[in-house]
Amino acid sequence: MKRRDAIKDLSMLPLAGSIMLPQKKAPETISRNADAAAGKEIYQAIGVEPIINCRGTFTIIGGSIERPEVRAAMDAAAQVFVQYDELAFGAGKRLAELTGAEWGLVSAGCAAGMKHVTVACVTGGNPEKLIRVPNLAGFDKTEVIIPRYSRNVYDHALRNVGVTLITVDSIEELSNAISSRTAMIYLMAGDESMSGPMSLEAIAKLAKPKNIPVMVDAAAEDLTIPNVHLKMGADVVIYSGGKALCGPQCAGLVLGRKDLLMSAWQASAPHHGPGRDNKVGREETMGMVAAVEAWIKRDHANEWKRWLSWLDNISKKVSTIDSVKTTVVEPKQLSNRTPQLRISWDPAKLNITGEEIAELFGRTKPRIALGGGSRDGATFVSITTGQMQPGDDKVVSDRLFEVLSQKRTPQKTEMAAPSVSLKGHWEADVEFFSSKSKQTLIIEQDGNWLEGSHKGEFSVREMQGTVEGNEFKMRSTDRQPGDAITFMFSGTVKDDTMTGSIYMGEYMTAKFTAKKTKFKMKREKIMIPSGPPLAT
Repeated sequence: MKRRDAIKDLSMLPLAGSIMLPQKKAPETISRNADAAAGKEIYQAIGVEPIINCRGTFTIIGGSIERPEVRAAMDAAAQVFVQYDELAFGAGKRLAELTGAEWGLVSAGCAAGMKHVTVACVTGGNPEKLIRVPNLAGFDKTEVIIPRYSRNVYDHALRNVGVTLITVDSIEELSNAISSRTAMIYLMAGDESMSGPMSLEAIAKLAKPKNIPVMVDAAAEDLTIPNVHLKMGADVVIYSGGKALCGPQCAGLVLGRKDLLMSAWQASAPHHGPGRDNKVGREETMGMVAAVEAWIKRDHANEWKRWLSWLDNISKKVSTIDSVKTTVVEPKQLSNRTPQLRISWDPAKLNITGEEIAELFGRTKPRIALGGGSRDGATFVSITTGQMQPGDDKVVSDRLFEVLSQKRTPQKTEMAAPSVSLKGHWEADVEFFSSKSKQTLIIEQDGNWLEGSHKGEFSVREMQGTVEGNEFKMRSTDRQPGDAITFMFSGTVKDDTMTGSIYMGEYMTAKFTAKKTKFKMKREKIMIPSGPPLAT
C-alpha cells in the first residue's frame, strides 16, 4: 500500500537469509520525480495518459505500485535461468518461513491461485484427472459450496474448472449440502466470514471432520502473521500480489496446506493442463517473495501517519470553501485498509455534484481517479491514500480547490420536452466487437420518463430512462449470481428508428440500431367457446 519510491540502490536486502541480489547501484542522480516522469513518458509515447490514483488498488488502473525491493528482485531474477519446480519448492519453503504457514505458492494473480487450488481439490494431484479438466465426468469431487455472501465476480475462477457451485444461505443448508461430491468450500474474506453463524470458524468445524478443504479469498487484505484465516480453520488463503503487498501486479500469494499447494502447483504453468494459461514467471515468483519480506520490514505505523498527513494537507486547502466539510475515515477491517478523506458540500450552493467532479477529474488533465457520490442531501468525493505518491496531495488539493471555488450558475432541473414517442415494441440489432445480437426493447412513455423491459439473449430485465427532444438515455441491469452487467443505452430517434451506443462499463461499448415493430394482424373480434371442443 506504500507509495513507490525511485530505486536508488538495487542491492537492498530485505531480511537475513533472504534473496541475495547483486551489489549493483542505480545512479544517485535518479530522483523520485525523474522516475515518475519517465513512467509518464513511456505511456504518453503510445497515447495513454497516466492517472493519479486516489481510488485504491483497482486492477483496472494498475493495482498498486511495486516496491523498490520487488522491482530489484524481479530485475535480478530475469538475468538467469532456473528449473521451475525447484524454484517453486524454494519459494514455497521461504514463504512458509516468513509467514508461519505450512507452505507457500506464487500464482499468476489471486484468481489464478483460486483456480489452481480448486483443480487441486477435484484432482487430488492425479494427472490423469488433471488433463481432463474441465470435463469432470467420472470424478468423485465435482461440487464447491459457497455461502451466498461470498458469491462474487471472481468465482468465475472456480467455475472455469467445471465444478458445480452450490449456494447456501445458512449453516444448516451448508451442512446438508456437504456430500461425497464436495470438493471444497469457498469463502470471500469479510465481516461475514470473521463472525456470525456462517463464519469461517463455524464452517471449518463442519468441514474438518469430513476432510473438506476450506479456501479463503483475501485478495485485498493486509497480510497477517500468524495468518488470521489459517488460525480460524482455513486450509488455504490467497492474496493478490498487486494490492496491499505492493508486489508484482501479475502475481498472487497462496498460503496453507502443503499437500494442496503442491497439487495446485502441479495444476499451474509451466505444467501442461488447465492452468497452463496462468503462467507465472521466475521474475514474479522472486518479486512476490521480496514483497513478503518487505511487508515484514515495513513501518506500517509510519506509513499510516504519512497517509493521514496527505489527507490533512488536502483537507486544510478545501475546507476554506463555503459549505465544504471534510471527514477522515480510518478503516479497521483488513481489506482495503487505508485512510480515506470524504469531502462533502451542498450541491445547491456549489452547483456541482461529486459524481460530476469524479467524471471531470478522470477524463481531463491532470487525470485523477477518485470516488464520487451523494447521500442525505449532500454530495461528496472520496480520496483513498494507499497508492498516492509524494506530491500527489498538492496536485489533488489544488485541482479540487480550483474546481470547487468556481462560480457556477444553477443547473437546469427542467427537462426539454420530448419531440418523439418511444412507446412500443422495438427490435434491436446490437453490434459487439466480433458478433451481432438480436435483442428486444418494450417501452412505455410518460412525458420525459421511460420504463419497460430489455430482453437480451438469455434474460429479461426491467429498464428505465428519459427522453428529451429526440435524445434518449435508458438503463437495464442483467443480474446473475456473482455478476451484474449494466447496459446504458443512449442515442437519438428518427422515423421510428433508434441509433446509438450501449455503454457497458468494464465490458466497454457496443453500437445498436432498433426499429419499432408495426403489428400487421387484422383487427377482429374474438369468440371464446362456452364449453370443451366438439372436435379437434
